[in-house]
Amino acid sequence: MITILGPTASGKTSLATALAARMGGAEIISADSRQVYRGMDIGTGKDLADYETAEGKIPYHLIDIAEPGTKYNLYEYQRDFRAVYEDIRKRGKHPILCGGTGLYIEAVLKGYQLSPVPQNASLRKTLEGQSLEALTVVLKDLKAKTGSKMHNKTDVDSCQRAIRAIEIETYNLEHPMPLREMPPVDSLVIGVNIDRDLRREKITHRLRKRLETGMIEEVKGLLDRGIPAEDLIYYGLEYRYVTEYVIGRTTYDQMFRNLEIAIHQFAKRQMTWFRGMERRGFTIHWIDAMLPLETKIRQILALWQ
Repeated sequence: MITILGPTASGKTSLATALAARMGGAEIISADSRQVYRGMDIGTGKDLADYETAEGKIPYHLIDIAEPGTKYNLYEYQRDFRAVYEDIRKRGKHPILCGGTGLYIEAVLKGYQLSPVPQNASLRKTLEGQSLEALTVVLKDLKAKTGSKMHNKTDVDSCQRAIRAIEIETYNLEHPMPLREMPPVDSLVIGVNIDRDLRREKITHRLRKRLETGMIEEVKGLLDRGIPAEDLIYYGLEYRYVTEYVIGRTTYDQMFRNLEIAIHQFAKRQMTWFRGMERRGFTIHWIDAMLPLETKIRQILALWQ
């Protein structure tokens, strides 16, 4: 398999699509934790036109597979990835994993051994109303008991996420079980490296364009469908800040400024995760995002061969 990763606005999808077209018989598996949700299109950057080539549409997978308002998780992604990966291989095609959710990528490449964790209503009630700082202390204590590392900062970027992480660690502590078989996947890993200032410029430009082309209307439509505002806020970034604007918690200017900062910080965290993957034993072959597309494809194919 070939994996193409990189921060937001680095051009991963268009590169993966061009590479798939060049290879012939290749299909793309998305590694994006929010593009799994139907109807959450503009805010997640679900540019399906990116999968179109002169020769036709490149098949893609694990996009639009969950209902908005639900909490699709890492276990489900790993399960769904494995089913798609094996199907693509069985049909004699080449899978290309592409995305920016480092945890998802690392989980399927390393073969994390996970198990489904149900919601614990009574535990959630005891944690309700606690500060993020207090929840973080609880989570750190649990992780020390289960031997789990506190390296995933997204566990504690909101109270809801911290509570879910506590729920998972509590379940693992109370329900030890045999590891689920999920073999690692051998993959050539390509990283798309984009200059920090250029990345920031592209993020700001893209944010303005998304707001001008329907992102606010998309959020209003999701709310009109009956999805609670707090469920949309849970997804973070665009859905958090635009929802808060739509329901009147912030002004447009506050929303834009805070969201712009949050996306810049998110891209920085993505790069921190990818560098951490290298420290954890992954070899990532970095290529310059600004090279001509043909040059990037030639570099990848040379490594692949």
